[in-house]
Amino acid sequence: MSVNATNDNLNELASKFHLKSVNNKFYDLEELVGEKGTIMAFICNHCPYVVRIIERFVIESDNLKKIGVSTIAIMSNDTDAYPEDSFDNMKLFASKYKFNFPYLYDHSQEVAKLYKAVCTPDFYGFNKSKLLKYRGRLDSGVLEKNKKIKRELFYAMKLIANTNNGPAEQYNSFGCSIKWKTNE
Repeated sequence: MSVNATNDNLNELASKFHLKSVNNKFYDLEELVGEKGTIMAFICNHCPYVVRIIERFVIESDNLKKIGVSTIAIMSNDTDAYPEDSFDNMKLFASKYKFNFPYLYDHSQEVAKLYKAVCTPDFYGFNKSKLLKYRGRLDSGVLEKNKKIKRELFYAMKLIANTNNGPAEQYNSFGCSIKWKTNE
């Protein structure tokens, strides 16, 4: 199933969190924000849309780090229903793709709910004041095949790093729905 994310929460302040990373350490939002901005991506290990973009995402994260923008990835799926997204598999996924950023486990799914995350991948771009200025996709490569890929997240974050404002035109992220836990 594929869904589109919406950017109905632009200009909202980033919500605090305290989550465990694949390095077995816990992190708060404040520890991970970048000097000029922060990318927060809701991803998982099994979604074909994530798998399709993950190598480009890691490269863009490297490029953004050079301009003062940090990256955070969060996995919020129900791991009982989707064991391929388990914490141990998150470690393997992060290692396989050489993540250069924290990959955090949102076991309770409360962080995904706070941010109104809809799908994987779902990208949020915050300015240095932690205000949401970009909610969109990594690039045009998710839907366009055999065409020149437009680096939408990179250029949005470059604009945010320089001006504190996001681009006027933003394309919704597209991917698999977050796998929410059923009521227990």
